[in-house]
Amino acid sequence: MTSDFLPGNYRFIPGVFQYSGGAAADPGFEIERVRFDKPVPLAEGFKQIAQYIKAAGRPLTSFAACELRSPAAFTDQGFRDFNLHYVKTLAEWGLYDGKTNPVARSNVCPEIDPPAEPSFYAFSFTRPSESTTPSFVISGSGEAREGGATYSERTVRYRDLSPDGFKEKVGFVVDAMERRMGEFGFGWKDATAVQTYTVHDFHPVFADALVRRGAARSGLTWHFARPPVIDLEYEMDCRRVMREMVI
Repeated sequence: MTSDFLPGNYRFIPGVFQYSGGAAADPGFEIERVRFDKPVPLAEGFKQIAQYIKAAGRPLTSFAACELRSPAAFTDQGFRDFNLHYVKTLAEWGLYDGKTNPVARSNVCPEIDPPAEPSFYAFSFTRPSESTTPSFVISGSGEAREGGATYSERTVRYRDLSPDGFKEKVGFVVDAMERRMGEFGFGWKDATAVQTYTVHDFHPVFADALVRRGAARSGLTWHFARPPVIDLEYEMDCRRVMREMVI
């Protein structure tokens, strides 16, 4: 079930306090994705994002999604501490009310040449559009089930990197993407971009787990990066966005 976020002109999939499951623009609006040429540290990134959104004539509440890069995978507590810091700005912008967060997000850790501190890689916001083409951004998801006290309890095939174990991890994540797109009434046929994040060779399962299901119809962008929590091994996100910029 999705919820409306009227101040941002989008609907979202309710999730955890740090991010939603995805965001989709309302009729009469579209999502624009903006990627930084180089990752920008969190505080400076928020500043530049605010400037860009305001220059586009949009309120800060139109901020709908972001893609982060972190120095290394977090512990459970470290990830929670980071998220508590991250949502402070969202609260100041009128996006986070202390319980519900409509903003979609991915946060991964480059294995080679990582940033020195958590940084923005890209962000998305809504803007008016005369096009009837829908647009959405689905949050990143690794192989962790919802619920449970710790990530180790929730992780599919925890610390199992056998061929069968990794195949199950990938399949779980692909299923999660399909479920989230399905909440908005979309599927792989609608996605214009799909990204995957892992440091492991997923080629043995690529054809069956991704291509045959339509997940690679527009190709697949592989980032040599780890999911944000220790012992998660595979993550994906996807989107349907017609307007993309690099600044």
